[in-house]
Amino acid sequence: MDTYLFGPDDIDETLDTPSVTDAVEDAFAAYYHEDAQMPPKSYIDLPEYNGDFRSMPAYVGGDDDGAAVKWVNSHPDNPDEHGLPSVMGVVVYSDPETAFPLAVIDGTTLTRYRTGAAAGVATRHLAREEVSTFGVVGAGAQAYRQVEAVTAVRDIERVVVSDVDEEAVERFVDDHDDTSFDVVGGKTREAAGCDVVSTLTPSREPIVERNWVNDGAHVNAMGADAEGKQELDSELVKDARVVVDNPEQCLHSGEINTLVSAGEFDEDDVYATLGEVIAGDDPGSREDDITVFDSTGLAIQDVAAARLVNKRGRERGIGTPFELVGT
Repeated sequence: MDTYLFGPDDIDETLDTPSVTDAVEDAFAAYYHEDAQMPPKSYIDLPEYNGDFRSMPAYVGGDDDGAAVKWVNSHPDNPDEHGLPSVMGVVVYSDPETAFPLAVIDGTTLTRYRTGAAAGVATRHLAREEVSTFGVVGAGAQAYRQVEAVTAVRDIERVVVSDVDEEAVERFVDDHDDTSFDVVGGKTREAAGCDVVSTLTPSREPIVERNWVNDGAHVNAMGADAEGKQELDSELVKDARVVVDNPEQCLHSGEINTLVSAGEFDEDDVYATLGEVIAGDDPGSREDDITVFDSTGLAIQDVAAARLVNKRGRERGIGTPFELVGT
């Protein structure tokens, strides 16, 4: 039996953001209903390189069950110093019944899809129905997936993107000149004042202040995924209903980790997990509540996206078959 190799172009041919969003939502639900296994993410910290490695294994059950492990990094200096992406990874997707490695997949592109999809799922369940503006803080590669995901689940009329790199903002605006919604550059304060906001930076200090965010807004806090990272003002987090992808990961490395370390927030202050919200088991909300989705990135998301790549790739003749396991 052949293993398939799927590179970046193969993933773009097999995946679309709405389908990945639905698949990721199903994975969150499976995990909540204990039809999935996901050991804690493990880290190798490399302060001498301003980076880290992460190992992320998971199994998601169901009629078309699957298992995968992702070896991924975060090196914020890569683009400027080495001409490489900040985040890169490799996913090995396996058949749970036999453990045969069905696919080796570019984890960098896969991560971008599944991370955007998580924000789409959170926005679908937490943002008000009548929202029309979307603010993006950080104009890197993930910003493109965030826009695809959020505009797929809400009728967005205007997107405001901000970044410390003005050229990145200009490129982003130019790349969206033929969309059905307006895309403009703006200050962080302007992006944070939108109905839905996604923060996508590696910041280690707050860059979004509480008084910039309107009551009733929804914030996808996507950038803080390691200990010490923080994008949102502490008062904003404490004023919001905080929904986490995984309590253990978020307490250690999510948006809330710095508040936890300071004794200003603990697990009892978490409103719900995203799986609870999807299942309809969360306590309910008011229209004027600010909601914050604290996303650290889960291996079940990788399994969901990898399963789609492997299935569609094999069906459509996409990918490169090769012999990896000798008999």
